[in-house]
Amino acid sequence: MCIVAAPLRGNDGIRAGFGLVSGGHYPEKLMIVEMRTYTLQPGTVGQFEERFGAALAVRAKLSPLAAFWHTEVGPLNRVIHVWPYKDFEERTRVRAESQKLQGWPPNTREFVVEQRSEVFLPAPFSPKLEPRQLGGLYEIRLYTLKPGGIPGVIDRWSTAIAERVKRSPLAFAGHSEFGGLNRWCHIWAYKDAGERFEVREKARKDGIWPPSGGQPGQTLVQENMLVVPAAFSPLH
Repeated sequence: MCIVAAPLRGNDGIRAGFGLVSGGHYPEKLMIVEMRTYTLQPGTVGQFEERFGAALAVRAKLSPLAAFWHTEVGPLNRVIHVWPYKDFEERTRVRAESQKLQGWPPNTREFVVEQRSEVFLPAPFSPKLEPRQLGGLYEIRLYTLKPGGIPGVIDRWSTAIAERVKRSPLAFAGHSEFGGLNRWCHIWAYKDAGERFEVREKARKDGIWPPSGGQPGQTLVQENMLVVPAAFSPLH
């Protein structure tokens, strides 16, 4: 699932870039992860999830869904679905084939206000995207960096991430390749909002997080969302 820019360091519990393919198997490498974010009309998230979930089995025959969330805190009325692919060619092929399926895409257009897609390359230390229970609440953090800032972030995180994931699981980390550029995405799992506050505060006080050594002004914009997995999300 990753393009490895550097060897793993100090991260025994995290393996670089593994991910799902059709049939639920996990190959050695998976190259890209697409995050599709839809803004919906207020009051329609439940209906959207119901129709999406009912149709998912048809689409999953071509390639698997990795995760599906809706926003709870932050920009509201959004759903985020995450699809891993071997490469852009596979994405193009699978999406073209999916348009020929009976029952896909789901009948949800009436609810959609805006659609956005971004493709990310997982960092060397990003854990594999697989069906598992990590927490009832996820935080998606998106940073826009100055051009050229991504390699430095990966390097600093590589030396600090092992200690940070002892506090709460990292679900994904990677940088944008298509869509908004110079974007760093990291997704963390927590039991609830209370645990999130405690973990982040203790990590800061203990001096283990955020990673040190960044250049002032390197991060231009920071965004976050607290999201909840749908009942059918492989990642819970």
